[in-house]
Amino acid sequence: MKNQSLKTFGLAVITAVALASCSGLGKLVKNADKITYKVTPDPMEMHGDSITVSITGTYPAKVFPKKATVTTIPYIKYNGGEKALKPVVLIGEKVEGAGTKITNAKGGSFSYTSEKVAYIPEMKVATLELRVAGQVKKKVKDLPAKKVADGTIITPLLVKSDEKSLFGKDNFQKVVPHSETAQMFFIVNQSQVRSSEMNNAEMKALKQYILSAVTNPSIVFKNMNVSAYASPDGELTLNSDLAENRAKETTKAMMSYFKEKKTKVDTASKEAFYTKVTTAEDWDGFKKAMEASSIPDKDLILRVLTMYPDGETREKEIKNLSKTYTEVADKILPQLRRSVLTLNVDVNSRTDEQITKLAATAPDSLSVEEILYAATLTQDLNTKLDIYKKAEAKYPADWRTSNNVGYIYLMQNKLNDAEAEFKKADAVSANNPIIKNNLGICARWRGDRKAAMELYKSATSAGPEVSYNMGIIEIQNGNYSAAVANFGSDNSFNSALAKLLNGSADAAMSTIDNSTEKDAALSFYLKAIAGARQSKADVLINNLKAAIQKDASFKQMAKDDAEFIKFRENADFKALVN
Repeated sequence: MKNQSLKTFGLAVITAVALASCSGLGKLVKNADKITYKVTPDPMEMHGDSITVSITGTYPAKVFPKKATVTTIPYIKYNGGEKALKPVVLIGEKVEGAGTKITNAKGGSFSYTSEKVAYIPEMKVATLELRVAGQVKKKVKDLPAKKVADGTIITPLLVKSDEKSLFGKDNFQKVVPHSETAQMFFIVNQSQVRSSEMNNAEMKALKQYILSAVTNPSIVFKNMNVSAYASPDGELTLNSDLAENRAKETTKAMMSYFKEKKTKVDTASKEAFYTKVTTAEDWDGFKKAMEASSIPDKDLILRVLTMYPDGETREKEIKNLSKTYTEVADKILPQLRRSVLTLNVDVNSRTDEQITKLAATAPDSLSVEEILYAATLTQDLNTKLDIYKKAEAKYPADWRTSNNVGYIYLMQNKLNDAEAEFKKADAVSANNPIIKNNLGICARWRGDRKAAMELYKSATSAGPEVSYNMGIIEIQNGNYSAAVANFGSDNSFNSALAKLLNGSADAAMSTIDNSTEKDAALSFYLKAIAGARQSKADVLINNLKAAIQKDASFKQMAKDDAEFIKFRENADFKALVN
């Protein structure tokens, strides 16, 4: 009985071996090491927060069973877990169904691109492993698991969150040009300045300003323009002389006025202070006065001006309209016989010292331009914030005040406070590109890159800072050529990083060397990566050594960094990281 059982068992084993041999799975397992795989990229790389791999596999001739279905599942293995990717299904030449067909006689190849796998920090140190199972009917054989890629490059994570926020600039001027204008009128064919005209309403206002200005030490008298006119009636030479005399008499009257005790201004009492301009026949003034009038036939008169460029002809044609001309002579021409006086002064603003003191002690006494300017006179962020808050309290309707409070909060990494202030500013000044840029930074810091990019797109007119901020997002999205374009000629770490990721290690090195960040540990580390990508061991070692000397944390970072996989057995590299 016992012998019979042994015979039965032995027969079963022989049958199983025979079946396996018949199915071809045994030969497949035996020749598993002859199956070749190529992974791209190798090491694996993170792009836009995810990992994607492409695999090509080749089966040699006489290995793939004719009736087999072979399923290959790639696994990303990392410390604490693993992630299975979508499977690859291969079928033998005698199998019907879905899958890539591989013949037994000639073998064959397959190509595969995985889905995007969300990157998690544990995947920094990872491997890509293929697990293959062959099946013929109900018979299944597992091939030995095979590691086909090692490590994950996560260099895009080096991007610096150094977005460029924008503040609302002040329009403060240390010297503010100011002008006061008045007119005086003359009797026909006369150039004498009448006392009544020296005291008309406009001249009274001008003289009142002068009285206040001469006692104001902040006001500097610059010059006066005197434009004198004659009406376009009468002989041209006479009118030319008349306009010149009116300019002279007006100048004399003002020089005399500036010599008086209450209004004494030495420079203004001299002729060099005055610039005289004369118009012999004021046809432009005539046209404007006619257009504004209600005189009958004014359209006809205006048509005469268009038809006849010559002054004498114009005058003759208008006088032919005898009834109308009488009204023109009474209502239009007198207002053209005039001098126009424009006094130009410079108003000196408060000094920096005065503004700084008032910002601290009496901010309500400052204009919005002065208080915004006051914040630029200090480098202390807390002092700036205090000034901008005072500006916001006094001038809440000016978007710059809230925006600038938010600007300081961003610099202090107070995201919630900054965003609240930018929203206040946005409510005051909708569609303001400066505010949109700053709100975009807040969105990006919160992890909403899509919303941030939309805000940046609406803010491009704010300046090159917006393009820089868009470049940061493009690095994170894995759009490296777009990032390079956005950074343009900017020499910064992020610009160098974008060029490296876009495949230009030389350009990255040059950008770093021309940046203000060239001596930073992170910059040396990036140059070490550039050296590794160029297979230049000396560039790698020298720059990595400098990075570690400046910041010892780069030792462990380099040890695990897949950028340096090919150099892990290099003696100099091992000496630096161990």
